[in-house]
Amino acid sequence: MIKLPEPVDQIVVNLLRLANTKIPEDIGWALESAAMWESNKVALTQIGAIQDNLKKAEHMGKPMCQDTGVPVFYVRGRFDSSIAKEIAKGVERATAEIPLRPNTVDPLTRENGGRNLGQGMPIIHYIPEEGDFTEITVMPKGAGSENMTRLGMLNPADGVKGVEDFIVDAVLDAGGRPCPPVIVGVGIGGMSDTCAEMAKEALAMPLDVDNPDKALTEMEERIFVRLNASGLGPMGLGGMTTCLGVRIKKASCHTASLPVAVNIGCWATRRASARITENGVEYAQGAVL
Repeated sequence: MIKLPEPVDQIVVNLLRLANTKIPEDIGWALESAAMWESNKVALTQIGAIQDNLKKAEHMGKPMCQDTGVPVFYVRGRFDSSIAKEIAKGVERATAEIPLRPNTVDPLTRENGGRNLGQGMPIIHYIPEEGDFTEITVMPKGAGSENMTRLGMLNPADGVKGVEDFIVDAVLDAGGRPCPPVIVGVGIGGMSDTCAEMAKEALAMPLDVDNPDKALTEMEERIFVRLNASGLGPMGLGGMTTCLGVRIKKASCHTASLPVAVNIGCWATRRASARITENGVEYAQGAVL
């Protein structure tokens, strides 16, 4: 790992504070656009309440949602095994200092250690790359949206239409539970586990960055139109704004398989990244994983 200009645990605290108190600019602009095209009065009220909440969260330095989620980390570049312990230390500090709601519990006893740690926590994905940098990205993921995750092992004969129908049905079946307007992360291909991973990674893709795959861009646009024509609306109360954006990643798969995963992000789809070099730390809220 490169020589760090400040301790990893402090960088993690900074990241979790940024992610939880300030909405990424691309999502903020998507909400502004929604307020301009929305004609349903109830929907406009809901969007206005979200925007007011975001302004207060940033101004006061308080989390924008009471469910501060489970922090999911992605570490890219150069690093060594010691970084896991430092990230965990940062999560524990952030839980006490920001503060964050202690969300992680034993799955069977439901015992809560109060530190957002525990077996298998924090979740860290490692992406080794050449270069003199270390990049840490965090996506705090709340339960309301995470519980709506859907994985389907489709028949290859279902084709593109079957894939798009599965995605749309997953979002509409979720209804108001993931707190729409939502961002829809999709993984297509790979195997069941990698497909689900891609769907979550897709939520890190900023809404104002073009998908490098033209066919996926066209699919994102078709699904976006279908969801916003559904009438589900903000918080499931009706309106033209069910979805703020659709992001899709794909990977090659077995000739007899067609895995599709949907991971929904609520209106508070939070993310923050720190790119660390020997010259310092650069913080941002957009990362393409």
